[in-house]
Amino acid sequence: MGNIIINDLWSFLKPEIFIAGGIFIILLADLVIRDNRKAIHFTALIILIAAFASALLQMGTESFIFYLGKGNNHGLLAVDPMSTFIKLITIFSTILIVIFTITSEEFKGSKFKSGEFYTLLFGMLLGMLLLSSGADLIIIYVSLELLSLSSYVLAGFIAGSNRSSEASLKYVIYGATSSGIMLFGISILYGLTGTTNLYAIHTILVSPHVNYLTLGLSILMIFIGIGFKISAVPFHFWTPDVYEGSPLPVTAYLSVASKAAGFALLIRFIKVGFISSVGTNGFWNFYENFDWQLFLIILSIASMTVGNLTALWQNNVKRMLAYSSIAHAGYMLLAIAVLSEKGMLAFLVYIAIYMFMNLGAFYAVMLVANKKGNEEISSFAGLGYKNPYLAFGLSIFLISLTGIPPTGGFIGKLYLFIALLDGDMYWPALIALLNTVISLYYYVRIIKEMYLTKALDDTTIETSKTELTFMFALVAPILVFGIYFTPLVNFCTNFVRILGF
Repeated sequence: MGNIIINDLWSFLKPEIFIAGGIFIILLADLVIRDNRKAIHFTALIILIAAFASALLQMGTESFIFYLGKGNNHGLLAVDPMSTFIKLITIFSTILIVIFTITSEEFKGSKFKSGEFYTLLFGMLLGMLLLSSGADLIIIYVSLELLSLSSYVLAGFIAGSNRSSEASLKYVIYGATSSGIMLFGISILYGLTGTTNLYAIHTILVSPHVNYLTLGLSILMIFIGIGFKISAVPFHFWTPDVYEGSPLPVTAYLSVASKAAGFALLIRFIKVGFISSVGTNGFWNFYENFDWQLFLIILSIASMTVGNLTALWQNNVKRMLAYSSIAHAGYMLLAIAVLSEKGMLAFLVYIAIYMFMNLGAFYAVMLVANKKGNEEISSFAGLGYKNPYLAFGLSIFLISLTGIPPTGGFIGKLYLFIALLDGDMYWPALIALLNTVISLYYYVRIIKEMYLTKALDDTTIETSKTELTFMFALVAPILVFGIYFTPLVNFCTNFVRILGF
């Protein structure tokens, strides 16, 4: 296999180095200043801001890292525009989650260990960063396990909470099963091609001697692991239980950052491993070995439909948002199913806006749960009169999640439908439109509870100026991008490219 030749690691792995070093810094800080939570919060934020800045400096960079021998043209990790975009999304989401944690009542008890929490959070983030750049199936699997093992513990991080412990146990069981099946699929693909490097697999699949039945089986098994991460039907069973039982900041993090990393893996796996070229019209040309478009369309329609229909019956808002997250995974899968550069752009625009509106919705729910002690819909009764600012912010997030103008969610859906029509995918576009109408019901149900239902008790729901300022900082981009979205689209256009294509 040859010696691993290390390229300029500092130039291309700055975000990963900051986060890996941050793990040791936080562990050390926890030993020295264990009782000073504010200092640990501040330390985590400083490290994350440095990692985010370093990721911004990587814009436009295209290079492989860790070449396997001098004659090998492809490395184990690929730093390219698409991976940089996902790194920006995951790191920025982590910054927001740290702020969530500071204001969460679940984490204000004496049993909350901030040093341990941030160590696990950074471990999860490091797995996402490596996963977004992974160009080798072994690196991908190890990164996925680093991400998964950290998230299993975070899901059950609230000591003494039966609900949190149950969520963690279910997550471990489902995660271990999907991970094992994925590893089996990787071993089959390795047996077929003799390599685990996606770029090398790409060249070998040109051969007419490949057994397409075995190849299809390995792809399906690998996708089980990916589908688990992005909460796509039928690999979604863990999502509602884990989202409901996990601490709210962890639930919010799983719904955005983990999903973004999973989609980055899916896009790289498809585009690097199975397309022969990108046409002048922007559409991807595939080897005749697997019908990716039909496969993704079926999964996306199933995810949208099951997610939205099941959300209609939920009375717990966290559980409702879990099924909403499954539905949104379906929309993003549909953007990828176009198999074109326009579809990729639609996905990037969608995930960027989804980060703000979904994290914002969870944050508003957390502020209510801090006072009420639960996330039932009945807890939101009369919120429009008890705390009009909080109710207004939550309403904007829910309207944006539906895709109604003039919010950023509408722009995400708009670019999705533009990509679908450009790819002559009229029936999937119609089904996505019908699903959007269905989702309106359960989002509006919460708004109705806030403004048209009388509160059952006199409990006040007060929020500090800092909490409201943070919430409206998440509302602002949703409203701004809903009206003036050209800068966002231009920004995302810079990140469509994947190394080698």
